[in-house]
Amino acid sequence: MIGEENRAESFADEGLDGKVAIVTGGGARDDGIGNGRAAALLLADAGARVLVVDRSMSAAERTVEMITGTGGVAVAFNADVTVDADCEAMVAKAFALWGRLDVLDNNVGVGSRGTVVDESPTHWRRVMKINVESVFLASKIAIPAMIATGAGVIVNVSSIAAVRPRGMTAYSTSKSAIIGLTQAMAVDHGPEGIRVNCVAPGPVFTPMVYQSGMSEKARDARVRASVLGIEGTGWDVGNAVRFLASERARYITGQTLIVDGGVTLLGPERDASG
Repeated sequence: MIGEENRAESFADEGLDGKVAIVTGGGARDDGIGNGRAAALLLADAGARVLVVDRSMSAAERTVEMITGTGGVAVAFNADVTVDADCEAMVAKAFALWGRLDVLDNNVGVGSRGTVVDESPTHWRRVMKINVESVFLASKIAIPAMIATGAGVIVNVSSIAAVRPRGMTAYSTSKSAIIGLTQAMAVDHGPEGIRVNCVAPGPVFTPMVYQSGMSEKARDARVRASVLGIEGTGWDVGNAVRFLASERARYITGQTLIVDGGVTLLGPERDASG
């Protein structure tokens, strides 16, 4: 049997050193820390080589600069992951650079507000395409590459809106679909050595949130919505992705890790999940 000392060592080793990760939506506005950029930085910090994918090449390149500036290894790649050819190209790029693929962080998403009555069919389809179809397409191409590598991990980013909808019907539905897709892929591809998990962030303060403007009152309400009374950031989501991608989570698959400071534990009168 493994001794306690060796057991502790096995859990201390993240197992990400030398691995190859693709992070979609890995850019962010200016030097802001969004969920994808945080994940890319933290995976690189753990020793992974990271392909930073974004529709904005300049945003992806800035993430790469932040990684390489601290001694990490990363390359920027311009792609729209709602396009199957772009997904094929990004996986091919990872293999061309490093000859393997170990981790895929599906982090692309867009918000919405309103009921099914309010939503236009055009916008509904746009939300589903960006939030759900991107996960389907990226995973469809990545999984065979992971099987060729020998194993792999997929981490999908959902939202607490999936389990606690609040006036964002299209968004909530898309994020619920991601949880279902996560579970289905975990069952389908577990026997092939692929773990698939999901992170469901609460109201974290990221460039996507504040670039459109947020009052101090609204921001304070989000803080008070947490039982911890603190504000979440992209780093909190990135750390969850890093954990699920690591060997420390080797016995975890098909699960949704809620990262919300306890927002979903409170009554709606204090809920500012937005």
